[in-house]
Amino acid sequence: MSNEIRYLPSGDCALTIEFGDRVDRSLSARAMALRRALERGSIEGVIETVPTFRSLMVHYDPLVISGARLRAQIEVLATDEAEAEAEGRAVTLPVVYGGSHGPDLEDVAKAGGVTAEAAAKLHSDITHYVYMMGFAPGHPYLGDLPKELTLPRRKTPRTRIPAGTVAIAVGQTVIYPFESPGGWRAIGRTPAVLFDIRRDPPSLLRAGDHVRFRPIEVDEYDHLLSRPAAERVEIAGDSA
Repeated sequence: MSNEIRYLPSGDCALTIEFGDRVDRSLSARAMALRRALERGSIEGVIETVPTFRSLMVHYDPLVISGARLRAQIEVLATDEAEAEAEGRAVTLPVVYGGSHGPDLEDVAKAGGVTAEAAAKLHSDITHYVYMMGFAPGHPYLGDLPKELTLPRRKTPRTRIPAGTVAIAVGQTVIYPFESPGGWRAIGRTPAVLFDIRRDPPSLLRAGDHVRFRPIEVDEYDHLLSRPAAERVEIAGDSA
């Protein structure tokens, strides 16, 4: 697997910088480090940066800067030495595991050879890393799960998954910000509001965050739903 950086033109107003060919936190950290460097460098013509699992897409105004000139400036910032360290906020989200809020937990546990309680503990005992946002506004992709919880998606997707559902598949965790169809395995639900257009910024989570899930009972879940959204989560290291 090569560590060579690839520069991929993505239409006439975007450039994708690819750091590798696998899902790996070190590659994500390099993408996030480049994003921060671009924000500090203030290259004229850069409109937006979008981190993914192993790359960074840079949107730019071609009337201000050409793709070739942008690449030349980015090459100065992007290093092949992989010295970047992951940064990000520490976020704690309450979650009810199992029952009607996590209808797939029992099957997940059985497939992993553990009890439902052990499966929930495996999920809540680790720190999850937000690799990227996608699929829907405020929808995070988090890794990485232990082998006991690494399963494929459901063979038959559900037509309705409630907002706040915590679900797993292919070694990752997602949280559905809105009610929607979905094929991931629902193991719990959080009262956290993942996306609110009236909030600044609208998305609760962002790429690079480190997330812990705090197990709660249904009574606390119901109580938290009655509280303001800001009181339902804990965030450390919050900065714009």
